[in-house]
Amino acid sequence: MAAPGTGTGAGALAGAVAGFAAEVDGRTVADLRAAGGLKWSLFPDRIGAFVAESDLGTAPAVRDALRAAVDAERFGYLPPPVADAMAGAYAGWSADRYGWAVAAERVRPVADVMAAFRATVRHLTAPGSTIVLPTPAYMPFLTVPATLGRRVVEVPLVPDGGRLVHDLDAIGRALADGGGLLVLCNPHNPTGRVLDRDELLGIARVADAHGARVFADEIHAPLVYAGRRHVPYASVDPVAAAHAVTATSASKAWNVPGLKCAQIVLGNDADAERWREVGEEYEHGASTLGVLASTAAYAEGGPWLDSALDYLDGNRLLLADLLAEQLPAVRYTPPEGTYLAWLDCRGLGLGDHPGRHFARGGVALTDGPACGRAGHGFARYTLATPRPVLRETVARLAASVGPPA
Repeated sequence: MAAPGTGTGAGALAGAVAGFAAEVDGRTVADLRAAGGLKWSLFPDRIGAFVAESDLGTAPAVRDALRAAVDAERFGYLPPPVADAMAGAYAGWSADRYGWAVAAERVRPVADVMAAFRATVRHLTAPGSTIVLPTPAYMPFLTVPATLGRRVVEVPLVPDGGRLVHDLDAIGRALADGGGLLVLCNPHNPTGRVLDRDELLGIARVADAHGARVFADEIHAPLVYAGRRHVPYASVDPVAAAHAVTATSASKAWNVPGLKCAQIVLGNDADAERWREVGEEYEHGASTLGVLASTAAYAEGGPWLDSALDYLDGNRLLLADLLAEQLPAVRYTPPEGTYLAWLDCRGLGLGDHPGRHFARGGVALTDGPACGRAGHGFARYTLATPRPVLRETVARLAASVGPPA
C-alpha cells in the first residue's frame, strides 16, 4: 500500500476530491430548490444563503445508516445502547481529530446545541445571573436568554493584527458585574475565527477569576481549514474543564440538522451528577435517526468530510477573488473554520442593514444586526454551495449596487 501523499494513495485522494467537486458543481439552483429545504424554499425568488446549511450533501456512511434504520423501522424512542454507541463514536472522533480524550459516559445526546444551552442556563448557572456574549454572535444566543429570564451583555470582538479577538478586559468587567455564563463559540459563528490554545487559556483565566461558567459552542469544530486546528476549550487545562460545558454536533459538517441530534459534553463530576437529575427532559428531544446518523458520521464519515473541506477551502478563496473583482468595497477575510463568510459591507453605503438591500437584489443573507450591535453594516453568507451558485450569488450582489466606481 502506498504511503499517504504518494503514489496510488495520492492519486486515489485526488480522484475522490475531483469526483466530489464534479458531483457538487452539477447541482443547480433549480435542483436545490426542488429538494425543498428551508434554505431554498422560504424565499423562492432568492438564492438561499442565510441558513448555516450545506448544499454539498452528506457522507455515504450517513446515508447508508439512515437507509438501514428506515428498513428496520427504527422509529421509536432512543434506546440507551444506541445513545451509548454515539457517545463512543464521538469520543473516538474527538481523540483522533482533536487529541481530546473524552470519557464516553460524559457525552450525552440532546436535540441541538440550543437545547444544551437552555439546559446549561437553567440548571448550571445561578438564577438571575447575566449571560456575557462576545459579538457578533449566532443569532439565537441574543434572543433565547430572554425566554429564560436572563439578560445578555454584549462584548464586541476587537481587531488585533487583522484578526478579531476576544476583549478579555471587557469580558472580565461584564462577568464582575453579575455575569454568570460566558458564551464561547469556536470555531466562531459568524466570523470564522478558530481560536488558538493561548487565546483559550486567556479566556479560561478570566472566567475562573470571576467564578463564571463557560458554554463552549463547538458545533463547527469538524470544519477547520489547513493551517489551523480545532482545540476544544475544555481540553486546554483542568481550570477550563472544571467550568466548561461543551456542545457540539455532526449537523453542520455532515449536513443533518433536521435529524435533531447534538452532543453535550459534561466537564466535571458535579455537572454529570446534576445531569442525571435533569437530563432526561433534554435527551428526550434527540431522535433515534439523528443519533444513528451522528454515530455513522463520527465513526465512518471522515474521508467524505476531508473531500468536503477541500471543496469548501476552494469556495472560501474563490469568494475572495470574486469580491475583489466585482465588489471591491466589501471587505472579507476568508474564514479559518466554518463555511460562513462575514462580509463587511460598510464601504457600500447601504446603512446598518445591508441584508435588506441584498434581499431586494435576489440573495437572502443573514443581516448583520441580527448578530448583535457589532454586526451593523455586515452580512453573513453561507458559502457551502456549488461554485456556479457562488458565482451567481456574487454577480447578483454586485448587480444590486451597480458597477464599481
